Amino acid sequence: MRRLAIVGAGSWGTALAIALAPRFDAVSLWARTPEGARQITVARENRRYLPGFPLPGNVDVSNNLCGTLQGAHFVLTAIPSKYLRSVAAQIRECLKPGAIVISATKGIEEGTLLRMSAVLADALGDRLAAPVVVLSGPTFAREVAAGEPAAVVVACEDRVVADNAQRFISTSNFRLYTSEDVIGVEVGAALKNVIAIGAGVCCGLGLGGNSVAALVTRGLAEITRLAVAMGGQPRTLAGLAGLGDLVLTTTGGLSRNRFVGLELGRGKSLGQVLADMTMVAEGVPTCRAAYALSERLDIDLPIINQMNEILYKNKDVREAIRELMERPLTRE
Repeated sequence: MRRLAIVGAGSWGTALAIALAPRFDAVSLWARTPEGARQITVARENRRYLPGFPLPGNVDVSNNLCGTLQGAHFVLTAIPSKYLRSVAAQIRECLKPGAIVISATKGIEEGTLLRMSAVLADALGDRLAAPVVVLSGPTFAREVAAGEPAAVVVACEDRVVADNAQRFISTSNFRLYTSEDVIGVEVGAALKNVIAIGAGVCCGLGLGGNSVAALVTRGLAEITRLAVAMGGQPRTLAGLAGLGDLVLTTTGGLSRNRFVGLELGRGKSLGQVLADMTMVAEGVPTCRAAYALSERLDIDLPIINQMNEILYKNKDVREAIRELMERPLTRE
């Protein structure tokens, strides 16, 4: 009996449970609170984070983490980055021998500046049967849950493990490509959220397509620069986990990170914007971590730096744009 456990019952975890249910005999979805698990179980729908999408019959929801992981061949994490380490410490005690761990969490851990797969590897240690697999690409949860065609990447240092994940998880509407460049995939997945906030700022200020196109293009250059400095491959950032995810998140109306920027551009404070949101905008904490990485590695990331000033030092958004435009002229 093939079982999948998904840790995290937010919009993305729920969407993956719905999309991948046909590929498994049983799917277990872990919710952070007992009340959250109860509400989803009773309604057979995640009315808080993904309303309008019924859960398939082979999906069960629980607040019991060990119960969720029991017998699971694949364990997929879909929780906010700031909670990943603490939840992974609990997963360690319940992980089935031989289970493959897949990270669908996007971000960089503040303080350690570790990628999410490295956080999992650090927390799970010798309980891991194989290197962590990373799942990323241009996807909105609602569209995945609706069964609309989507393409993503599964990356792992072990090509055989990546191939197995691809074979077991791909569906007719959820196409997986493999990669061995875990660094490139994770850096692209994390930093595109920061650039998306910047794109939202442009739109909130009433700026047009020229400005957004410039920001996205130069943002991709910064993401690539950081990924390569960390050991990633440039070609990865031209693919689904880089350019693909960046375009979706900076232009799509369902992007929560773009929404944050949109509201900042309209004059709201960051505190006001976040207080009104139900879901997490990963670009906010990732920006500070990415800025710290640029300092550690001595890499010039002007857009990331200005976004850090806007988010954490209350810099005026128009002043940030002016400084970006008036930087010394250079070659592309």
